[in-house]
Amino acid sequence: MEKKASRRENECEEKNSNSEGSEQDKDYKTSLITLNVGGYLYITQKQTLTKYPDSFLEGIINGRIMCPFDADGHYFIDRDGLLFRHILNFLRNGELLLPEGFRENQLLAQEAEFFQLKVLSDAVKSRWEKEQLASRETTFLEITDSHDRSQGLRIFCNSPDFIAKIKSRIVLVSKSRLDGFPEEFSVSSNIIQFKYFIKSENGTRLVLKEDNTFVCTLETLKFEAIMTALKCGFRLLTSLDCSRGSIVHSDALHFIK
Repeated sequence: MEKKASRRENECEEKNSNSEGSEQDKDYKTSLITLNVGGYLYITQKQTLTKYPDSFLEGIINGRIMCPFDADGHYFIDRDGLLFRHILNFLRNGELLLPEGFRENQLLAQEAEFFQLKVLSDAVKSRWEKEQLASRETTFLEITDSHDRSQGLRIFCNSPDFIAKIKSRIVLVSKSRLDGFPEEFSVSSNIIQFKYFIKSENGTRLVLKEDNTFVCTLETLKFEAIMTALKCGFRLLTSLDCSRGSIVHSDALHFIK
């Protein structure tokens, strides 16, 4: 009798545990929400979408705002499906995290306003204003000889990205140490300073080619900088030192968009 009773108790416990497990699975599944945003499907948790009270998404989930469904029964929101990735990441992380080089601040700000996420909208606008301010500030790159600062070139531009592009190419090639290129140099935010420049009959030689195979004179470096700027949509505002009579012989170049 005792064995039968214990067996029944075990069976009851198993049924209860199974029913509890199925209830948990059911609750977990119902907590998952699929959104169709402009044709892009996003699956996330209910708690993520309701993180900010009085937002558009919170209103949909809690029934305050009517939302149509697509053919598969998913909520359909007629907005930018690609940009919604950043909306959802903000809801998940609680902060604005955008990929490097992101340039759609104005569009994202509009999306944030539509979804009634004021915190996100303010963060995007703040980021946008900082970028606008930075783009108006003139930045420069100085390539110089630590022993003779007259040997070198200064490149001015109102685009930090352009300055960074020129700098990265010079640093990359310098590290390759091709054709006896000087091994010792230091790099700061705005200066590439060599311990010495390689001298030749034609003048100072520097490397500035994407294929890392061409050693050029300082004059050729200036032409390379000008051509790169033109391809990127910049124009040569003026040579900052035209006293020598030619852009090729000047010590600085100034680009602007």
